Amino acid sequence: MIELLTANTPNGKKISIMLEEIKYDYKVTKVNINKDEQFNPEFVKLSPFRKIPVIIDHDNNQSLFESGAILIYLGEKSGKYYEKKNRTIINQWLMGQMAYVGPMLGQHHQFHHYNPGKSKFGEERYFKISEKIYKELDERLSFSRYLAGDDYTIADIATFPWIARHEWHDIGLKRFKNLSRWYEEISSRPAVQKGF
Repeated sequence: MIELLTANTPNGKKISIMLEEIKYDYKVTKVNINKDEQFNPEFVKLSPFRKIPVIIDHDNNQSLFESGAILIYLGEKSGKYYEKKNRTIINQWLMGQMAYVGPMLGQHHQFHHYNPGKSKFGEERYFKISEKIYKELDERLSFSRYLAGDDYTIADIATFPWIARHEWHDIGLKRFKNLSRWYEEISSRPAVQKGF
């Protein structure tokens, strides 16, 4: 049994989507980040950076923090969406999401969605970077069905919840034909719908 400690964020949704995709039995423990529950000493023991998500694999009494590490762990444990023969390219696109797509779109959320009008510089900077991310993903998907090639992988699972907030971004997902195709295809997956 996997216990998922999470909140309603793109990083949290990555893991519930993965758990639905691999059909693992899991339970959700909600962490109210609006009430700073991520700073509770018990949670900090599991997640030293005080971030969700965290999983506890009760089958072997192991806990993991950081969504990318959790996806790798679940991919290895289940043997799904993280094929050995493609791990180099999967890892590149997963790390790209972890280091670039998520953090930059997250900053765009802060300036554009949560705190508009507080920093013109921040709003303009992260809007431009976010628009660039859309263009770069669209370009990749112009010749690749999924981010890491022909197969749906943890790289797609990691990236999808960030693009799912496209209405917050005000960039216009429909302007990007290949990214839109990818988004619609993944959106139609029952496990994605349930996990999201």
